[in-house]
Amino acid sequence: MKPRTADMASLDETSPAPERPLWQKVLRSGGLPPPVGRWLRRQMPRRLFPRSLLIIIIPMVLLQSVVAFVFMDRHWQNVTNRLSDTTASEIATIVQLIDRAPTPAAAQTVVATAARSLFVSATLDPDGKLPPPMPKPFFSLLDRTLSSAIRDRVGKPFAIDIVDQEKFVEIQIKLNAGVFKAVVRRSQAYATNSHITLVWMAGTSVVLLSIAALFLRNQIRPIQRLADAAESFGRGRPIEGFRPRGATEVRQASRAFIEMRRRIERQMEQRTAMLAGVSHDLRTILTRFKLELAFFDEGPETEALKKDVDAMQAMLEDYMAFARTDIEEASETIDLANLMEDLAGEARRRGAETKVAFQGDREIEAKPNTLRRGLHNLIVNAARYGNTVEVSTRNNEGWVTITIDDDGPGIPPEAREDVFRPFFRLDTARNQDLGGTGLGLAIARDAIRGHGGDVLLTQAPLGGLRARVHLPA
Repeated sequence: MKPRTADMASLDETSPAPERPLWQKVLRSGGLPPPVGRWLRRQMPRRLFPRSLLIIIIPMVLLQSVVAFVFMDRHWQNVTNRLSDTTASEIATIVQLIDRAPTPAAAQTVVATAARSLFVSATLDPDGKLPPPMPKPFFSLLDRTLSSAIRDRVGKPFAIDIVDQEKFVEIQIKLNAGVFKAVVRRSQAYATNSHITLVWMAGTSVVLLSIAALFLRNQIRPIQRLADAAESFGRGRPIEGFRPRGATEVRQASRAFIEMRRRIERQMEQRTAMLAGVSHDLRTILTRFKLELAFFDEGPETEALKKDVDAMQAMLEDYMAFARTDIEEASETIDLANLMEDLAGEARRRGAETKVAFQGDREIEAKPNTLRRGLHNLIVNAARYGNTVEVSTRNNEGWVTITIDDDGPGIPPEAREDVFRPFFRLDTARNQDLGGTGLGLAIARDAIRGHGGDVLLTQAPLGGLRARVHLPA
């Protein structure tokens, strides 16, 4: 076949595929370096509801962080700077008037006027001294801003302290006439009510997130119900009370699922009816063969024909078991420990030494006939090819694990998936003379998968084959 273009003709079919450029890897990982993308995927929650909440919470937190930073950096600090600057200017004016007062009495008059008009209180102590530096228990923005403003406006030694549980600020200035003390309200030098904006912002965010979470849960609940209905249908369990709900897209998906389930059930019913008719016709012919053979005299030829008829009867039963659907069978609570003991008894009757161990809860929800048929095929298969069979069952954390070991010839690793194909039979590992139609393991896997589980084959510690069954409890 000729290439369509010259570029395709220039490619060497045996050469390895070119490695993707780094920018393509970054885009495929969501715009992040691949290691970071893998780490984020591991840290992300698995369920849809918490992921949807993160989509709402993360942008809101980032937006409010930026708004709070801009507010703190611009509005809060600017207002504090202006208030501190105004307070420092008022103090500087009073300090200048005190320095220019001709007599101590005139200076006291200036202080009294300042106490009435500008400050909460003001005094001039001729013999006073500045207190030693003390740790500042309130936010350092006031101390830093007001100190800078007094240093620039007044230019004299000073001290700042708080009084009455941080409601007032006391400012002391060292003058030639003594120590001037002025008590001002903290709100005059500091933007004390700015935190209310942050509180309102955080409180509003909590309310909005609560409302968003409530509406989001109502939107996700129909998706969860759809997933539960699909899982129940896959496990062969009845679906009760399911109907389309939620947004238009979810309703559309629900209706498509319901229609798909109806088509599958209708197809299974048609196949069951067809197979039942075929089975009835074939069984009628086999019964006629048996009646005709009954009129013949006993002999080697008659015995061989009877064996062939019995073999055909067994094959027909195997074919019907493989093709039959058990969707009509209802799930019920069964005692798994008793079931495993019964199946172990069948293995012992076939001559295999069988040991059974059980751990956990004995009761599970399952289709009794379907589950029994699948586990029967696995255990009888182990007893057919091995002399020793060990069956261990563990029911833990909502899952049932059943391990079936034998000491038979085993199955090569490359053929362990092929044996689950219908009508597949091994030529070497398992003896062909033992008979069979090649449907036993296929029936077992279909029965287990019909319950939402699976069967895996590995090497057994006994030297033969290990069949490990995982089932939801």
